[in-house]
Amino acid sequence: MSTDNLPFGLGVSLYSYTEDIGVTMTVQECIEDVADLGATGLEILGEGHIRDYPNPSTAWIDAWFARNERLGLTPTLYGSWLDTRRFPGRGMTVAEGVEQLELDLRLAGRLGFSFLRPKIGVITEDLQVDPIWAEAVERNLDLATELGIVICPEIHWPTVIKSPVVEEYLAFKERTGSAQFGLLIDTGVFDLQRYPRRGGSATFQMGTGGARPPEVPFVPVSDLAEVMAHTVYFQAKFYEIDDDLTDHYIPWREIIDVALEAGYTGWFSSEYEGHREPYRASDQLRRQHALIRQVVAERG
Repeated sequence: MSTDNLPFGLGVSLYSYTEDIGVTMTVQECIEDVADLGATGLEILGEGHIRDYPNPSTAWIDAWFARNERLGLTPTLYGSWLDTRRFPGRGMTVAEGVEQLELDLRLAGRLGFSFLRPKIGVITEDLQVDPIWAEAVERNLDLATELGIVICPEIHWPTVIKSPVVEEYLAFKERTGSAQFGLLIDTGVFDLQRYPRRGGSATFQMGTGGARPPEVPFVPVSDLAEVMAHTVYFQAKFYEIDDDLTDHYIPWREIIDVALEAGYTGWFSSEYEGHREPYRASDQLRRQHALIRQVVAERG
């Protein structure tokens, strides 16, 4: 899965094109752009990017595989939702959680994905997940094994690596011993400073609906080394790469050093979350990939 002789693969999440999809570009045109910038991995959001989700037509699926083959793209991660607040007035039951996760696993399998990120409903501001998650995932591990898909919940700000949330995930992995479960690290947890994002309808939000506070918790990249053995995927969150290929918000050299030291050969999947303005994502994605390649080249 390596790209340009990199030890790991470079991909892109279509979420990066949020302000372009349906405005300046179609989903198909965004996928073409992913290939044009030299990426080989493609990450999507099931509900957001699959026409007629959760029952795409045979024609849509055939076109999906034909396009990816033509462009040399590998489906990497399928983003799904375990929306525990889906039903007014009550929480989601374990049985409903099992059913929703199974639905997305089967669709991800049909489309050739190797990873599935279940965005699980949270119950606290530091993203403590709803207690139904463990049984919902455990009862789908056999199916994940059958499909060859790794289920990987996302470690996302304001959750930090040394937190009860991560401890719970690691305890689950140790108890089940399953190779079909691992951690997805969103590199936004290593924010060095708050990014003053402008434009678009999306804003930084927390579980209560409050705006993101100005304080950014400092998470040392050394914490990453402690969980690399369980890390199966990187969502390479970033906001801004300047004209000199410098990122003042995410410490890429430190992150990549830890990944290289651990012998990581998985995916770094770019997720642009900078200024929400049309046309911007495509340029910024190219800058980030150039920066990552530069860092790896420096390391020899």
